[in-house]
Amino acid sequence: MKFQRIEDLRIDHDITIKTIAAELGLHRDVYARYEKGIRDFPIDILWKLADYYDCSIDYLVGRTNERQSSG
Repeated sequence: MKFQRIEDLRIDHDITIKTIAAELGLHRDVYARYEKGIRDFPIDILWKLADYYDCSIDYLVGRTNERQSSG
């Protein structure tokens, strides 16, 4: 499943796929497949992305428009 917000955040922060893949300890092609929706994001990668972008996983995947959870 493709989560457009993840790609949008990367682009908004002027980060290349190569750079974010390196931050996550992934090969560029593997990350690109996640971002394009060819492969599902593993939960540990979503946790790392949420930490990296300082937001909730729900925000990353479009379940909410609030960057942080209210809890």
